[in-house]
Amino acid sequence: MATAKTRKPRRRATGHEFIAGTLSVPVRQFDLVDEARQRCQEDSWLRGTGRSSKTLVKHRDLRIVLISMRANTRMHEHKASARISIQTIAGHVKVRLREQTVDLPAGQLLVLDQCLPHDVEALEDSDVLLTMSWPPEDQIEECKTGSRRKVRHDRT
Repeated sequence: MATAKTRKPRRRATGHEFIAGTLSVPVRQFDLVDEARQRCQEDSWLRGTGRSSKTLVKHRDLRIVLISMRANTRMHEHKASARISIQTIAGHVKVRLREQTVDLPAGQLLVLDQCLPHDVEALEDSDVLLTMSWPPEDQIEECKTGSRRKVRHDRT
């Protein structure tokens, strides 16, 4: 007697599975205007948080993320163990640090050292390019403890 074989439906790759290996290729080029336009068509922008992001480049020591934010949305205070740059491509954002506030209209770039607490607020619909660069593992500051203790770098 023959037994009918049931075919398991093939699961489509999504998220990180879908892009596996595509973010760390040696050469990449982007149309940031087109990428930003696509971000503004996603559910998170239209009906959700008013924020949408896409990781464009992902290496062990470097990450570049395009973030679109609706006017009057905010990324609450956070910090990164990487050094970061925030470049406003379109619109106008405000970055609040503990001791100062920095206006970043389109065309402006801000660079922050490791572990600096900050928040970001969009004053108008904005597109921001976030770049994160990590030093070698043994040179990363400990942000989780809240200390600004630096790991000693001995060059031999």
